[in-house]
Amino acid sequence: MTAFATGTVTEILMEREGLVRVRLEDGSRAYALTQLTGPVGLHDEVVVNTTAVDRGLGTGGWHVVHWNLTRAPFREEGPGHLMKLRYTSVQVDTGAGEEDDPDLDVDLGGVPVVVAGLHSQVPIVAATLARDLPGTRVAYVMTDGGALPIALSDVVADLRARDLICGTVTAGHAFGGDIEALNVPSALALAKSRLAADVIVVGMGPGVAGTGSKLGFTGLEVAPALDAAAWLGGSPIACLRCSDADGRERHRGVSHHSLTVLEAVRSVVDVAAPIEVAPPENRHRWHLVEPGDVAELLAAHDLSIRSMGRGVSEDPLFFRAAAAAGVVAAEMGRETR
Repeated sequence: MTAFATGTVTEILMEREGLVRVRLEDGSRAYALTQLTGPVGLHDEVVVNTTAVDRGLGTGGWHVVHWNLTRAPFREEGPGHLMKLRYTSVQVDTGAGEEDDPDLDVDLGGVPVVVAGLHSQVPIVAATLARDLPGTRVAYVMTDGGALPIALSDVVADLRARDLICGTVTAGHAFGGDIEALNVPSALALAKSRLAADVIVVGMGPGVAGTGSKLGFTGLEVAPALDAAAWLGGSPIACLRCSDADGRERHRGVSHHSLTVLEAVRSVVDVAAPIEVAPPENRHRWHLVEPGDVAELLAAHDLSIRSMGRGVSEDPLFFRAAAAAGVVAAEMGRETR
C-alpha cells in the first residue's frame, strides 16, 4: 500500500539545513526534506506520505512531506547533471564529486576504514577516536542501506556540532552530504582526497531492515564496503554488531549479521572486539581490546545514543563492540598520520 493525505502546518517543531519537522492540524507530526520539497512554513498546506505510520513502521510516528501545495512551484538549480533517487517523482540533481574531479586519487594510503552495520555505531566510533587519537580527522561515508537523506540524522548533526567529524560523503542514492558520490568506493576516495580524512567511518543512515534470514538484511552491505577499502589500499576494520540484551537469539553475542558479513567479505580484514568476546574460527585478524567506560566516553561529548531502543546501560556489549572498532582504528591511525 501507499497512502497520502493533506494537512496544514500548525507548528514548526525543529529546523536545520535540509530538514524541517512540523505538526499538522490533526496533531500528527511530519518532516520535510527541503532539498526535495522546497521551504515549508507555518500555515502551509502540504501533501504527506502516511504509509509508514499507517503500517506502524519504524519512523517514530512521523509522516513525510511529499509536496508543499502552498508554495508550488519549486525550482532549485543543482550543481551538476547527476541525479539521485533517479526515475522517481522526487529525483534531485545533486551532482557528484566525481564530476568535479575525474582524475581523483583513489589510493587510500593505508587510512583506517571502519565499516559499521548500524547508524548508531558511528558516533561511538567517532567519540572513541577523539579520546584515543585527539585531532583525528574523521570523515563519515553514509551509504544508502538505511535512510537516504543525511539531513534526517540527528546523530550526524550532533557529531558536527561537537567537531567529531570533519565532513560527510553520501554514497549511492543517499544524498545531502558535503560531497555526493555515486558509489562507496568513490566515496572512500573522495573522503581521503577532498576531506583529508585520517580515518573514514562507513555506515548506513538511520534505520536498518532485516528478515531473520541469512542474507536478507541491509547490513550485508558491510562486506562489499570492506572489500572496497582493501581494494583501494585502505585498512578495513569490521565493526561488530553484538548484544547482551537483544531478545532474538540470533543477535546475542556476535550477531549473525556480523558473522555473515565475515563470511561474505572476500578480503582478509581486521576485526575489532571487546576482550570478553570469543572470536569464532575464521581467516580474519581479530583484535581483542579494552574499550574503556563507554558511558563516560559518550557523556564527555554530551551524546545520548540508543540502538534498538536501548542505551549503554541496557546493552553494554553493543556499545563496547562499537568502541572497540574506534580503539583499533586509533591504533592503526597512529601509523598513518
